[in-house]
Amino acid sequence: MNVFRGLRAFFWQDKGFLLGAVLGLAVATALGLGYPLLLRVLIDDMIVPGEYAGLTGLALLAVGIIVLKACSQYVHGFSGGRLGNRLAYRLRQASYKKLQELSFPFYDTARTGDLMSRLTADIEGIRNFIGFGFAQLLNTAFLVLFGFIMMATIDWRLTLMTMAIIPVLGYIAVKFELGIHPVFRSIRAAVSRLTVSVQENIMGVRTVKSFPSEEHEMKKFRSGNENYRDNHLNLASVWAKYFPAIEFIANASVVLLLLVGGIMVINKSLTLGSLVSMNGMLGMIVAPLWNLGFQINNYTQSKAAGERLLELLNKPIHVKNNEHAIVLEDKDIRGHIRFRDVSFRYPNHEKQPSALLGIDLDAPPGSVIGLLGGTGSGKSTIVQLLLRAYDVGDGSITLDGIDIRDLDLATLRRQSAIVFQESFLFSTTIRENIAYGKADASDEEIVRAAKLAQAHDFIMELPLGYDTIVGERGMGLSGGQKQRIAIARALLLQPRILILDDSTSALDMETEHVIQQALREVMKDRTTFIIAHRISSLRQADEILVMAKGRVVQRGKHEQLIRQPGLYRETYQTQYADRPEESERERPNGQERRVTG
Repeated sequence: MNVFRGLRAFFWQDKGFLLGAVLGLAVATALGLGYPLLLRVLIDDMIVPGEYAGLTGLALLAVGIIVLKACSQYVHGFSGGRLGNRLAYRLRQASYKKLQELSFPFYDTARTGDLMSRLTADIEGIRNFIGFGFAQLLNTAFLVLFGFIMMATIDWRLTLMTMAIIPVLGYIAVKFELGIHPVFRSIRAAVSRLTVSVQENIMGVRTVKSFPSEEHEMKKFRSGNENYRDNHLNLASVWAKYFPAIEFIANASVVLLLLVGGIMVINKSLTLGSLVSMNGMLGMIVAPLWNLGFQINNYTQSKAAGERLLELLNKPIHVKNNEHAIVLEDKDIRGHIRFRDVSFRYPNHEKQPSALLGIDLDAPPGSVIGLLGGTGSGKSTIVQLLLRAYDVGDGSITLDGIDIRDLDLATLRRQSAIVFQESFLFSTTIRENIAYGKADASDEEIVRAAKLAQAHDFIMELPLGYDTIVGERGMGLSGGQKQRIAIARALLLQPRILILDDSTSALDMETEHVIQQALREVMKDRTTFIIAHRISSLRQADEILVMAKGRVVQRGKHEQLIRQPGLYRETYQTQYADRPEESERERPNGQERRVTG
């Protein structure tokens, strides 16, 4: 029950509904056991002696029991439904909120399909059990308790003989739960893997068909599907052993009652009505015991689902606000960024080299900092640390002299806008995508941002213009179009800190040049970080940091670095190998000519 104690905060505030569901079912169960008593009265007091004067009153009493039982069942259904749905609502809200709070280290290893499975199938399993399954388990206990008491009032010796089998049924049920729980954990994991496989295949369908790897994907899915099938076969095997045993023992108790009770009726030590009444009560007790396997099945499924949800809800948040986080007004932020001897290693990568080592950087307000280097050199890590996607390991990063770990996260990120190399668009209109970070933006602001990003013209050529709905992840647009919309989204915020993470990589040279001209205007009075592989994107930077293996190996302006032997000049010569006249204009012997373009 540790799982349900862990989930208590989500349903205990509706304990009134929980109590209503349990009491409603308890009353309905007790009233249901009244039918055999009425049958005893009918047989012993009316049919056997032949006196039918009270038959009408007995019938009316039966009708009253039926009405009260129906009302009790309504209370149970109403309360259970409200309880289950409110619980599911809170769990979904809490799980989604947790996903928003969890930082990058969690998402580095998380799988989308697995998270979707937890927020849908797992929550549904818990909703069904807490809303109805829990009351059904209690109902079985009520039936055994009330039935035993009522049977004992008729004949306690016969009751003890027939009910002695109940502990055996309980033992088998416990063994069944212990055997079936690992199977359900495996089934939940198999469902998660299947969901991940389908989700990745659909999202990567263009890659799959381009290679072509349909057969490989089919084999991968078949493996997961077979694992899911085998787990269900194991489940069926456990059920196949359990249900016959339950039915045999339960029916044995009925046979024992009829045998011993029949002898007692013949010997006149028990009335016929009492035997019929006890048989009816025993039947009502045995029926839910037959279904105890299904109830334990539901309990075990919800237990496995609850474990997975609690695992998510209890995940530690690596990056969060300090207790006394500093909140700054937008107007008070200038955008002065400083890195002081910053070193960093990614979580769960202890055996790998550090991503950054001893980084020092001073970016005054309005300056442009360029970052150049190969894959894995640490460029993107610098901006991720700046945005507190991760917290620095050693050293510090300050904004206007304040350590960003002491700043309110919303304050920091509200003043930072980033355009990633892989632009993500939501499956909604272009207008809403551009205004994503500023929902109250006017049409004029949206159009202005689109024009600055050189996106307005192609947007107006679309059938619905800014109201055009892009496909999932922006599939309806080209890579360059997506990047321009992403740039417009960032520019709309007018942040103090602008980060361009290789944001023009999907653009042609001409469009890149036009956007760069527009960005120069936008960069004024903003601290800008440009990550780029193209030298052309970094020419106007106030300082360029050349990165390699997490270290700064060169730094300076374009004109300085082009004269120095090293990685920057090698990169420049490689990129302009087919334009020797451009390379000639910037000879490293100091006789530099005027650069154009």
